[in-house]
Amino acid sequence: MTEVASSSAVSEKTLAAQTAMDAVTLHVGDLDLMSSYYSEALAMEPIEERSRAAGVHRVLGRGEVPLVRLISTPGLPAVDPRQAGLFHTAFLFEDKASLAATVYRAAQDPRSRFVGSSDHLVSEAFYFTDPEGNGIELYVDRPRSEWTFRDGQLQMASNFLDPNAYLRAHLDEDVLAAGARRAGTVGHVHLQVGDIASARKFYVDLLGFETTVETYPGALFAAAGGYHHHVAMNTWNSGEAGPRAATLGLGDVAITVPQREDLDALVARLSAQQVQHQDTGRSVVVKDPWGTQVTIALPGTSTEELLSR
Repeated sequence: MTEVASSSAVSEKTLAAQTAMDAVTLHVGDLDLMSSYYSEALAMEPIEERSRAAGVHRVLGRGEVPLVRLISTPGLPAVDPRQAGLFHTAFLFEDKASLAATVYRAAQDPRSRFVGSSDHLVSEAFYFTDPEGNGIELYVDRPRSEWTFRDGQLQMASNFLDPNAYLRAHLDEDVLAAGARRAGTVGHVHLQVGDIASARKFYVDLLGFETTVETYPGALFAAAGGYHHHVAMNTWNSGEAGPRAATLGLGDVAITVPQREDLDALVARLSAQQVQHQDTGRSVVVKDPWGTQVTIALPGTSTEELLSR
């Protein structure tokens, strides 16, 4: 992908409407197991890999779109569900047939643990856990014209969604056979945090997302450009959690912004609050209050750049 120059005005306080999520990085104990799981259960293809001193880095995705980077780190302790970090990575599909095909694949794989499914009013979602305890959401959005607001708050819910009925209605053999040729992206990332006030200060006040839903007990949803959420933060398992220990699981949350001026505005916000960060020219790297790394980069990130993070 090539970078497109933009002359649009840049907000000093909020992220651009074109902000999007990028490939999530996971530290994994068994690289071959995890690679085969994401390949077979979620229909992703290995795109590129690199051996580094600390281990092998492997990028998987659909087509040329990276969705996940797996870093082989077999010496680390297992994911602790009470620790700050990843609640789930949410993979967004372009239509119900693509979602149904991926849900069917994941459900058929004995290494998956099915967690549940919900109609969220703004989306339809299915939840799994991968073999090393990382949460996964597979979802499709409802049209924005169907989203509703009340007192300035986007209305979301967790209504029952029958997985078997959904598959009967939308599973298509041709789409299932297409596998990784059907598009997918990282739609949002849902995080476990120690407290919502600190999460709001970092992800909303500093990074520049805008709050969309704050009526769920123990949770906060935020986004750019009026989306239902690009990031979510909850304390359901991790209330009062302190800084993260080095474990398997989440290694980096990646976000893209349209132009360098957006990074400049972000750097100004971080500098004003004396928050340590690294500016590489094409990206800004910062850690949240619990030590989770967040990389905000220009679009068109190459696998070379991704592997070098």
